[in-house]
Amino acid sequence: MGLEAFNQSEPLTLGVELELQLLNTHDYDLAPYAEDMLRLMAKTPLPGSVVPEMTSSMIEISTAICHSASEVLGQLTPIRDALVRSADKLNIAVAGGGTHPFQKWHEQRIYDKPRFRELSDLYGYLAQQFTIFGQHVHIGCPDADAALLMLHRMSRYIPHFIALSASSPFVQGQDTAFDSARLNSVFAFPLSGRAPCVLTWGEFENYFDKMTGTGVVKSMKDFYWDIRPKPEFGTIEIRVFDTPLTIERAAALSGFVQSLAAWFLDTQPFTPQEDDYLVYTYNRFQACRFGMEAVYVDPGTGKHQPLRDHILHTMDQIAEHAARQGAAPSLHLLRADVEKAQNDARWLRERQREEQLLGETSRQAALRFRGQPV
Repeated sequence: MGLEAFNQSEPLTLGVELELQLLNTHDYDLAPYAEDMLRLMAKTPLPGSVVPEMTSSMIEISTAICHSASEVLGQLTPIRDALVRSADKLNIAVAGGGTHPFQKWHEQRIYDKPRFRELSDLYGYLAQQFTIFGQHVHIGCPDADAALLMLHRMSRYIPHFIALSASSPFVQGQDTAFDSARLNSVFAFPLSGRAPCVLTWGEFENYFDKMTGTGVVKSMKDFYWDIRPKPEFGTIEIRVFDTPLTIERAAALSGFVQSLAAWFLDTQPFTPQEDDYLVYTYNRFQACRFGMEAVYVDPGTGKHQPLRDHILHTMDQIAEHAARQGAAPSLHLLRADVEKAQNDARWLRERQREEQLLGETSRQAALRFRGQPV
């Protein structure tokens, strides 16, 4: 099957997907209630969609097409509120966060859906270990070639996205010393990583045809890249964000992406090239491991600097474009945390340091998702 045509979309439009945790209210471990949640949620007309994910303790919500971060928040809010009402009926809770702090992967059940069963057969235990939770942000692109340029320009900012969204310090009851341990599970998949550095859709079609010719790939869904084109939507999809603990932060992250994209389209600040990827894996590791304390190596200059400083510099560069897109409040929210070297991973560690009980940390994370004070 050939690569589908790249559909038209309105440039700089947004779509956001959030993978969420379903928790029991006894010890706040994961609970296999996806089917019940979907049944209850189907009774409420909402923007976007609510769908199952790989295992039965996960659920994914998504917005419809949005034009601003405030519209993203405006759609996520009623979906979140409906989730909370449905969860209360089932005596369970819903939470953000990139990993559940103490669930055991071997206890997770694959959701009964043909694609999930197929992936489970192919990847074995990795499919159950894929009980991790991410935010995906789609950004509309003018055309197919512009999408590839956007994708590779965005790749320089993957460490920024990781550090700003990191919310997965705990895995299987242990502090991993990573701010984003979730991505370590993604990296285990053979088709993860980065897209090939091709800058025209014709070249990308040739690459896709070669990959499908090997029998390894059937569709774009088989690529678990950090950013991938979504031709059916006319977007690129950024996939490295951990699910934040609040919908406000999720919306702010989409505003940051939109502001970057507007800057790229307006000024075309640099031409992507293969050498940009010389430090890609190193920068990504630094952001996963150290979050706001990471070192960033500029692909263009080779200069080493604190990632926090580069994030703040980037926010200054795109401030005018953020204002035009109505995303200035998004940058303000994120900047305040960057200046304090704060992210959700640090918040979770602070809660655990105080409580000394991961179940209580998860309970407080669920309260934050509800929008209640902790």
